[in-house]
This record gives sequence, C-alpha cells and structure tokens, in this order.
Amino acid sequence: MDRIGAANSPPNTHTPTSRDEKEIGRPKLDRILDVCGDHPDVDALVSLATSCDGLINDEVRRKAWPILLGYPPSEKTDSVGFTRWQHLPRHKDEDQVRLDVDRSFIYYPKNETEPQLDRRKEQLSAVITQVLRAHPMLSYFQGFHDIVQVFLLVLGLNHAAAAVSQLSLLRIRDFMLPSLEPSIAHLHLLPAILQAESPKLRQHLSQTQPFFALAATLTLYAHDIQEYSDIARLFDFFLAHGAAVSVYFFAIIVLSRRQELFEIPADEPEMLHSVLSKLPKPLDLEALIAQTVSLYQRFPPEELPFRAWAKISPYSVLKTTRGNFRQQTLNDGVAYFDMQVAQMRRQQMRKQWASTLWKHRRSAGRAGLTILVGFVAICLGRGGVDSYLAIAVRRVWEKVRGY
Repeated sequence: MDRIGAANSPPNTHTPTSRDEKEIGRPKLDRILDVCGDHPDVDALVSLATSCDGLINDEVRRKAWPILLGYPPSEKTDSVGFTRWQHLPRHKDEDQVRLDVDRSFIYYPKNETEPQLDRRKEQLSAVITQVLRAHPMLSYFQGFHDIVQVFLLVLGLNHAAAAVSQLSLLRIRDFMLPSLEPSIAHLHLLPAILQAESPKLRQHLSQTQPFFALAATLTLYAHDIQEYSDIARLFDFFLAHGAAVSVYFFAIIVLSRRQELFEIPADEPEMLHSVLSKLPKPLDLEALIAQTVSLYQRFPPEELPFRAWAKISPYSVLKTTRGNFRQQTLNDGVAYFDMQVAQMRRQQMRKQWASTLWKHRRSAGRAGLTILVGFVAICLGRGGVDSYLAIAVRRVWEKVRGY
C-alpha cells in the first residue's frame, strides 16, 4: 500500500470534537443515529445538526454529513473513477494546490509527529487533486484546502473526495467559477442584511466595502477558526442549510461587534475593514448559530432591501440551495456551472458594448447610434435590450443629444 493510503482507518483518532456524549447525554446521539438510518429523516437531521452541540462527534458525522450533502455514503464511496484519478489529465491549478497543502494542518490535529503530518498532507493533496481532475472545469481557490482538510479529518481518505465533489459542485460552486465576481456577489448581501436588522450600523459601515468578509465566507470560516471541534461543529450547521446562511452568520458576527464598530469613525474605512476582516476570539458558536437562525427567519433572502436578492444570478448556489436542493446531482451542478459561465460571458460582452458606446459618444450621430443600438439589441437581447444594456444606451443617448 502506498503512503497516501497507509493511514486510512479510522479517519481521525487524535483530535477531539464537540463535548463528549457523557456530558451531552446519550439520547441525542441515539436520535441522530436513528434519523440517519436506512430511510433518513432529513428534516429531523437538519434540526439536530442546528441544535446545540450539533452532531456531537466525528463518528456520527461520518453518517450524517453525506445525508446533509444529499447522497447516501454507500453509493458514493468511490464514484467518478476516484480510484483511477492518477491517470486523468493534470488540472491547471495543481501547482498552487501543492503550495497550499504544504501550509496545511497548522492548528490541528494536535500532537502528531512530522511523518504523520506529512502523510496527512499527501492525503489532502490526493483528495483535492482527485476532485479537480474529475471535474476539470472547477477553478481552485486559495483556502479550498482549508475546507477539504476538515472533510478529510472527519470522513477519511476513502470518503472525503466524494463529499468534496458534492460540496464543490452544489454548495460552493460560485467560488470555483473562472471569475471572482460570483463570490463577490455573496458579499453584497451583507449590507442588505445589516440594513434589515440595524440601519444605523449599516449606515456607519457604508463607506467600507464588504470585502472584509471574503476570506471567512470563501473558506466557510475554516481559514480563521483554529479549533478543530469548533470548525467541525460549524460545518454541521452550514451543511444543514443553504449557501446564504454563511453570509447571515457573518452578519451576526458584525452585529455582535456594533459597540466596538461605533467607536471607530465612519470616515475611517481602512480601520473598519482591518477590524472586520479578523474574527473575534473566542467565538461563542452556539449563540452565534442560534442568532443566525433567528435573523434568517425574520429576514429571509427574498425580503432583503436594496433588491439584493433580485441581483443574484438564478444559477448561483445562493439560489439553487433554496428549497429542496438535496435532490440535485453532480450533473445538475455541472449544468448550473455552465449556465452561470455563459451568463457571465454575456454580462461581460454587455459591459464591453456599453463601454464602446460611451467611448464613441461624440462621433455617433443620432442615426448611427440608432443603428448601433439596434445591432446590439439583436446580438445581445435577441429581440430586445435587457435592463442593464437599456440603462447604458439611455445614458449614452442622453449625452449624445447634448452635443
């Protein structure tokens, strides 16, 4: 057996997770195992994963996480040719994967020898490479390894790649597109959430762009949270719910710091960004999770101000993980991926046309501009100019009329 497969059972024996079942009580453990049976009760499992202490330990998570991700583990143990991944073409991002993997397992597991950590890094590299080679359209992002190492520790080498594939294509797909714009779109929900709960705080932060939340939300907080038991518990919560919950969770963290933030002048966005980009320590996860659930229920995404939800792509995971999304397959994820890429290309083309119209506004006569607008409408709108282009054309036309 090669070194990658040498430490394969059990997945993680060195690192404790949440409080021991003796402290929490055996009834919850039994209830979780019961709803994870041959005919899983997903709604009950979601409730248990959200409730205090989540899924309690990794033995339970190995049964529950695949169900929360939308597949029975017995059917996905070695899917998509994972045993033959070495023979697939190299992925374009494998060099970056190697650099990031070398910086992994900094905080956990604890008390392992250097050879043990090296073996874990080889396993982590193997899992990430398997997923990327099996789905070469995915773009690796720095911090993806932080997420995958949690799945590797919880599920073990034989099961992690299948789970990460499911996660990548159906839960964090927006982060693995060829552009950062869909990831940024997640952040633009944050001001709307803050406005719904605390208009005063949102106004105070109005000069600070929400990029301070990027590292945390992009990595599902795995880059920032240093305790293994905490990040495993938080993953229980995130896997139980749709993708938007991660942004609501960050909003709760911001709201919990409002007194500190109000002490920083609003006209010092650099200072506010610096403070907000670092998560407070320690995090009271159970309180934050409970508050996130309450905030999400009181202000669901469809009811957020500033038409924030309407601006989200229909192919974004923010929207495709609303409702009964656990019936989706990897093929559905690939289809959503392709549709979102096509939409991004159309949007880029519209921006280029709008820029061209504006650049030639002085020389464009009314007749020439009318012809150009009609041409753009046929090319892009297929019978009509959409709202984005219509606004751009209207502005150009108004300027041209002034000359």
